[in-house]
This record gives sequence, structure tokens and C-alpha cells, in this order.
Amino acid sequence: MNAAALPLALAVIAGIFIAIQAPTNAILGKASGSPVVAAFISFVVGTLALGTMVAASSGRLFAPELKGVPWYAWVGGLYGAFFVAMAAFAAPRIGVATMLTAAIGGQILAALMLDHFGLLGLARQPVSVERIAGAVLVLIGAVLVRRG
Repeated sequence: MNAAALPLALAVIAGIFIAIQAPTNAILGKASGSPVVAAFISFVVGTLALGTMVAASSGRLFAPELKGVPWYAWVGGLYGAFFVAMAAFAAPRIGVATMLTAAIGGQILAALMLDHFGLLGLARQPVSVERIAGAVLVLIGAVLVRRG
């Protein structure tokens, strides 16, 4: 089996879950009157699920090595919280497909910069004409999905 097969399959499954997460959080947001409350509920459930996985595995929640990570490694949850609240707000207004294609466009633009400059400890992968063209096509796709 190809070394990339499992990560690619997991990424596809995660993408499916993200598409499903937006409307389910929109339901919570509508019922509670707040996309932030919906995001909070989502993160509480996610925290419980991850806590169970840490408890059931050999994960070291209080590993001494965690003391040495840079400050920006600790704020990753803020990005997820923003995304979940934004999705609960945006999905019922513009649709899941438009919201996700726009979000994916933003992800690709940021990923190109992260890769190109080797930011946050990543290996450098220079921007190429093909990579830029792919990002532009995704952004065009977001516009087409919205118009359709």
C-alpha cells in the first residue's frame, strides 16, 4: 500500500465530517440563538471524545516535553473554534458547499505560504506555477458553486 493512501483516506473522511458538522452546528446555533454556543457545544463533545481517546491510549497529557513548545502551538484550538462558529453562522446563509469551497480556498492560500516559506517547522515546498494554478482553480470553483 502507498504510504500516502492512509493519510489521504483519512483526509477525505475528515472532509466528509466537516461538511456534516456545519449543518449540525447550524441546527444547534439556530436552537440556541448563537453560533458561538453551537461551537461551544461542539467543542465540549469533541473534548470529551478526545479525553476518552487519551485515557484509552498511551497518550501523555502532561508530557514534560509540552513545556518546551512555542506559545503559538498552544492556540490551535482558537482556529478550530473560529471555524466551527463561522460554519454554524455561514452554512445556513450561503450553503455548506459555498462555505466549504471558500474555506478550502483560504486553506490552500495559507498552505501555499506555509509550505513555500517552511513556516511553523514545515519542510519548504516552493510555490510553483502548477500549485498557484490549482489554488486559483479552487477559488474559481468557490465562485461557481456560489453562483450555481
